[in-house]
Amino acid sequence: SSTMSLSEAEVQSARGAWEKIYGDAEDNGTAVLVRMFTEHPDTKSYFTHFKGMDSAEEMKQSDQIRGHGKKVFSAINDMVQHLDNSEAFLGIVTPLGKKHATQLKIDPKNFRIICDIILQLMEEKFGGDCKASFEKVTNEICTHLNNIYKEEGW
Repeated sequence: SSTMSLSEAEVQSARGAWEKIYGDAEDNGTAVLVRMFTEHPDTKSYFTHFKGMDSAEEMKQSDQIRGHGKKVFSAINDMVQHLDNSEAFLGIVTPLGKKHATQLKIDPKNFRIICDIILQLMEEKFGGDCKASFEKVTNEICTHLNNIYKEEGW
């Protein structure tokens, strides 16, 4: 199950789609988190310092949310660079999954939520083709993360 299910053409178009949104990693990463916290308020409970923030405006200004948004986008960017090398890809996804499962105890359903919001944002900003070409990548990421969680006993 360690091999990637993306063709070379799919990898190329996924990278092209990702580049568009990653061009403004901090703002777009922030927008994704703010939308997640607003639409799924229970996800805020994992971030103790975001708890008191209720308005999207306030969240957008938060250095911690901006910092984490950038971090999320950087991690995905690393994965996108290694879509054609399953060993390198897993070398990024595995420690990330383990940390979220064991130390941070983040419910794995939140990865799907965040991926879906990224896809929504892609569609809003760059159209349906952009979203479509990245969809397989998000499935790949979520599948691998879920597998790591299973291995960690979730």
